[in-house]
Amino acid sequence: MILNRRKSLRVKRYFIVTVLFMCALQSAASGADKVRAAYTSPGPTQGLLWIADIGRLFVKNGLSVEIIYTRAAIEALVAGEVEFGQMTGSLMTSARLQGADPVMLAGVQDFLDDRLVARPTIKSVEDLKGKRIGIFRFGSASHYGLSERDVAFLQIGDTPARLIALSAGSIDATLASPPDYLEAVNVGMKVLLNHRDLNVPYQGTGLVVTQRLLATKRDIARRFLKSYVEAIHLVKTDPAISKRAFSKYRQTKDEKQLESAYLTLREIVKPKPYPSVEGFKTILKDASDKVAAAKSANPKDFIDVSLLEELDRSGAIDALYR
Repeated sequence: MILNRRKSLRVKRYFIVTVLFMCALQSAASGADKVRAAYTSPGPTQGLLWIADIGRLFVKNGLSVEIIYTRAAIEALVAGEVEFGQMTGSLMTSARLQGADPVMLAGVQDFLDDRLVARPTIKSVEDLKGKRIGIFRFGSASHYGLSERDVAFLQIGDTPARLIALSAGSIDATLASPPDYLEAVNVGMKVLLNHRDLNVPYQGTGLVVTQRLLATKRDIARRFLKSYVEAIHLVKTDPAISKRAFSKYRQTKDEKQLESAYLTLREIVKPKPYPSVEGFKTILKDASDKVAAAKSANPKDFIDVSLLEELDRSGAIDALYR
């Protein structure tokens, strides 16, 4: 009887502590600064935003973040509909060359690692001439080694949409990052080119804001970036939380897919995620054939590392790994 009472008391204490903890979290969240962040793809390189959410890093840093999946992330950012965007360097570069003010605070990926996958009848990149290549959207160019004189670029959408179009025969080829390209390989598609083998510096996914926001809400940007950097630490040290985030945002419970996506992000992201100046040089070089302003543009103008340098100098990043 006494043992039963003790057990009942322990259960009650546990319940009370749990309720108090959840109330504290709710209270912290209710007093947090509310912001919105958009991301452009369910690919693994987008994972830091999701991990910061599932790991409650935003809440820890006094932020209540609404995360939005949209193909129009750069438009939403420039229009002020969201405060933060997670997108490729090429996507934000197109907007900046047209007079908008986006800058990248942190970079996730600084080289190309996409695979060019095609229908099985196509044996080489040269065979793509005259064919249809599916792309995410115009203005998000990548290295195909082909121009619009050679092929027809069709704006299809994100990776899942492009892979469906490829399997259905609506397009002849597309780019897909690891591990997603394997879905195409598994249904008989052919890898024509692994961009990683080319070792091309290229600014892929990164955290982007406007210079307006940095001027008016700098402390919010500081805390968001801190959450982002802490998410990298979770990627390096806590596979369980990372996979929970991937499961929610990639909408899968397949353990093999989760492991592959997680490892992809863990291998490419750096503890100190400085954007790549050389990567932006490549993007501007690609754009220079179409946009005159790209020829004279300074790649450093597309980056703002002041907050990251501040965090780095404070020792906060190094302290995460001690």
